[in-house]
Amino acid sequence: MGPDKTKDYEPFGLVKFFSFTTLLVFLVFAPVLATLISNHANGVMLRRSEEYALVSARNINHQVYDRFVLPSFLRYGSLIPQHPGQQKRLDAIIRDITHGLNVESVSILDQKNNMIVYSTTSGRVGQEGEGLEQFQMAKAGRTSSLLQAKGSFINLLPGREKPSYRLISYIPFRSEKTPSSILGVIEIIQDLSEDYEATIRLKAIITLISFLCMFCLFVVLRLIVARADKIIDARARERQVLEDKLHRSEHLAGLGKMVASVSHEIKNPLGIVRSTAEMLRKRLGETSPANVQLASVIIEETVRLDGIVREFLDFARPREIKLKPASIAEVVRGAAAFISPELDKNKIECTLNIDENLKPIPIDRELLYRALLNVLINGIQAMKDGGMLKITVKGHPAENPKNSGVTIEISDNGPGITDEGLQQIFKPFYTDKYRGTGLGLAIVKNIIDSHKGRIEVASSPGEGTVFSIKLEG
Repeated sequence: MGPDKTKDYEPFGLVKFFSFTTLLVFLVFAPVLATLISNHANGVMLRRSEEYALVSARNINHQVYDRFVLPSFLRYGSLIPQHPGQQKRLDAIIRDITHGLNVESVSILDQKNNMIVYSTTSGRVGQEGEGLEQFQMAKAGRTSSLLQAKGSFINLLPGREKPSYRLISYIPFRSEKTPSSILGVIEIIQDLSEDYEATIRLKAIITLISFLCMFCLFVVLRLIVARADKIIDARARERQVLEDKLHRSEHLAGLGKMVASVSHEIKNPLGIVRSTAEMLRKRLGETSPANVQLASVIIEETVRLDGIVREFLDFARPREIKLKPASIAEVVRGAAAFISPELDKNKIECTLNIDENLKPIPIDRELLYRALLNVLINGIQAMKDGGMLKITVKGHPAENPKNSGVTIEISDNGPGITDEGLQQIFKPFYTDKYRGTGLGLAIVKNIIDSHKGRIEVASSPGEGTVFSIKLEG
């Protein structure tokens, strides 16, 4: 077989490229997708937190105005949050309002100078200038928020500082009687670190799951591609073997036509040579008895050559099979009787073991007879120093239960056949004999195949050979 052409291309090259490209795209896309999802979650959380802060601020605005501003004006004549009494009362009111709420701290800023006049966080009272831009927006009557975020994937690792996420909302502190009047600015700080950490974890989980899913998909795809490559490669090799067989068949067909033509041309002259030699032998027998042997040699060789020519013609132009019900036992006995002289000549003992209850099956009597003779003669030629030839005919279960099959076994105790010989034994022109065409068993196989039967051979060097011919009824 020539060089393997199936390796000149990659059957699944495009699929491999797609798998690697998809993996690369997904490696880029997964973090982007996770970021978009986490950002959306952060946005939803921020909006909800701002709405929560606004509701809390409105409640604080209403409660502080009713419970602190008005009573302070009535009692002290003016609003002074820094006054110890007012400070204490304001602190009690705000802590009562924010108790149980998700609020870290509440501060009130003077709307004139951006100074913290009250805070639930100690130490912040009196500070100025915090949230300048947001303060100005709230002073103008618009609510605004400031986000302070710190942390990423790395902060989820053990030993790292926890991520921080704080939302600072600035809401106008309005008069209940005249809502357009801004009395100050309420600052509400919400600690959203736990929610922010949850969104970071969500982002990490989405990214990790995306990578794992893509990796599994990539591995499965690679396994499918590898399996498909092996299947395609095996089929390509099978196709190559079939092509080689086809080429050999075409070669043998051409050779068969040539052999048939040559054999046909040789056959007639060969018959003339044989007839002439026989006439010459008769005449020499009367005038020159010493030369009769030479004429006999010519006749023997022409007979041998005629047999070879017939083998070539039988192989090149096989006769059309004609099936008729017949007894296998009778055909086997006829073949055994025909080779009887050769058995005696070569000191070979032959035993027949035939099942007499076998039913007739459709066969071409003449072709099967020739096939059996070929196998029997091969066995005789294999036992040059004598031996045992055993012929067994028995029934076997057929594929169709209504019919019965027949098995013919021909065994000898000759030198056996090597493994290499067993692989070549039915191929045309293969022979291990000095004088032989190598067509005998090839013709036998063609005859058995034409009967839709099977011929098998089992042998080992030094242990003899068994030919099994199986025919269906």
